[in-house]
Amino acid sequence: MLTPLTIAVAVAAALLGLWCAVAALRDQPVKDWHYAGIAVVTLLTVAQLVVGVVMLAGGDRPDGDSTAVFVSYLVSVTACVPLVGLVALGERSRWGSATVAAGAFLLAILQLRLHDVWGGGVG
Repeated sequence: MLTPLTIAVAVAAALLGLWCAVAALRDQPVKDWHYAGIAVVTLLTVAQLVVGVVMLAGGDRPDGDSTAVFVSYLVSVTACVPLVGLVALGERSRWGSATVAAGAFLLAILQLRLHDVWGGGVG
């Protein structure tokens, strides 16, 4: 897997999570700028999905017998932030911001697991 892209997604997701957590602590809903951040993180995850599929199509495989697990993580990673963004559209309070923050932090953690699955790490 492309490690710099994985790191970029994890860092962008963590920054989005911190940004939305601060908004939630300030009792603010998700605003247009937050949705722009969601879009940036989503584009990074789509790029990661494309890179992963291209690598699999090119013959590269995750270590061990975990191709199905790797693909399921790729799909989950791509869907994580847009789904919490949709939830935040319906919840126009601080809890919308908290939901996006939780989803973004989850995405950052999923990046670590995705990297482990590709490289045959622990877990």
